[in-house]
Amino acid sequence: MRRFLKNETMQILLIALTTAIGAEIKVYPFHGDYFRMGLGASTFLFFLLFMRHLPYLKIGIITGIFSVCFQGTEWLTHSTPLSFTASLQNNVAAGVYYIVFALCMDRLRTTIHEYNPLRLGGLVSGIDLISNGAELFLRCLLLGVNVMEWDDWLLLVILTVVRSYFVIGLYSSIVIGQMRVLHAEKEKRMEQMLHVGTGLYGETFYLQKSMGTIEAITEQSYILYSKLKEENLERYGQEALSIAQQIHEVKKDSQRILAGLTKLYDSEIVVDMSLAEMLGFVVKANEKYSRMFQKKIKFTTDLDTDYRTGDFIPLLTIVNNLVSNAVEAIHEHGTIGIRVYEESVETVFVVSDTGCGIRESHRSIIFQPGFTTKYNESGVAAAGIGLSHVRNIVHSLGGEIAVGSSEEGTGTTFIVRLSTLKIRSASSAV
Repeated sequence: MRRFLKNETMQILLIALTTAIGAEIKVYPFHGDYFRMGLGASTFLFFLLFMRHLPYLKIGIITGIFSVCFQGTEWLTHSTPLSFTASLQNNVAAGVYYIVFALCMDRLRTTIHEYNPLRLGGLVSGIDLISNGAELFLRCLLLGVNVMEWDDWLLLVILTVVRSYFVIGLYSSIVIGQMRVLHAEKEKRMEQMLHVGTGLYGETFYLQKSMGTIEAITEQSYILYSKLKEENLERYGQEALSIAQQIHEVKKDSQRILAGLTKLYDSEIVVDMSLAEMLGFVVKANEKYSRMFQKKIKFTTDLDTDYRTGDFIPLLTIVNNLVSNAVEAIHEHGTIGIRVYEESVETVFVVSDTGCGIRESHRSIIFQPGFTTKYNESGVAAAGIGLSHVRNIVHSLGGEIAVGSSEEGTGTTFIVRLSTLKIRSASSAV
C-alpha cells in the first residue's frame, strides 16, 4: 500500500479525486446556480502546498477533468431533461479554475517556503481571484450570463481572501508543528551526542593519563631487570623482564583502545558550540537530575560574554560536574547559579549554590583523588574522583580552579579560570 501511494500518478489521481469530492460540498454566492464555491478549491490548495514535488500543471489538468466529470453527472440525476452537451457547457468552466490556479501556483512552487504566512496568503488570494475570474469569464461566454457587477466582485474577493488565509493558516500550523517535532528530535539527539561525547572525553583523558603511568612502569621494570642482572640475580631479573614485557603488551592494547576511542570521539563531535548553548544543555540535564532526587532547585545563568568554542566537550564536563555536585549538596530546595564573564585574557566560570557548603578543614583536600563526603544508604563511600577529574581537565586546558571562601552551611562557590584565546574558536561570531 505504501509503495502504491508513493507512485506519482497515483498521488495525482488521489489529489484529483479528493478535490472533486470536496467540490461537491458547495455554496452559491450569487443569485442563481451558474457559479458555485465548494471545498474543492481549499482541498486543492492544501494538497499543492504539501505536495510540491509533483508537477502542478499536470495536477491542475487532471483535477479539472475529474471536477468536470463529477459535476457533469447532473445530466443523469437532473429532475428535468438535460443533455450531456448542456451539462458539459455548464461545468467545463469549473475545470478551467483548477488549471489556471495550478498554472499560477507553479510560479511559486519553489519559493513557497520563503514567504511568511501573511504574504503567502495575499499571493494565494490573488491567484484564487484570478482563477475565479477566469471561471466567471468562461461562464459568461458559454452561458451568456453577466455576473460582472461590483457587489458580486466584492463578495468574491471576501470569500477568496477568507478561504485562502484559512488554508494558509492551517498549513502554517502543521508546518510549525512539524518543525517543533524536528527541533525536539534534534535537541534530543544533541543531548545524546553530548552525553556520549563527555563520556568518551573522560575515558580518553584518563586512558591518556594511564598511558604515561604504564610507560613509566615499563621503564622502571626494565631498569630493575638491568640492576638485578648486574647483581647476578638472573632468576629475579628474568621475572622483572617478564613483568616489563607484560606491561608493554598492556600498553599496546591501551594504545589500540585509545585510538578507537579517539576515532569515535572525533566522528561524534565535529562541531563547535556557543557558551550559551552549552550552559543550556547543562541546566536542562541538571533540572532532570534534581527532579530525580525530588528536589526543588532554581537554576540561574548570567552570561556577560558569549562566543563559540571547539572545546565545549571538556568545558561541558567541567561545568556539568560542578553543577551536579551542587545539586547533590542541596537538601530539598535551593538555588544554583552559573556565571560566565571575561576578565583580562581569561574567561571565568563561576558555579555557586545554596547547599550545605564545605568545611574549612576540607578545602585543601577536596581536589585529591578519593576524597568524598558522599555515602549511599548502605554507608558505602563514593569513588571521590569527581573534583579531581574536573581539576585534571582544567589543568589540561591550561587553567586553574579554586573554591571560593564561604562559611559552612551557606553554600559553595567554584571558580574556574581559562585562557580565552585557548578555548575560543578562531571563527567565533556569536
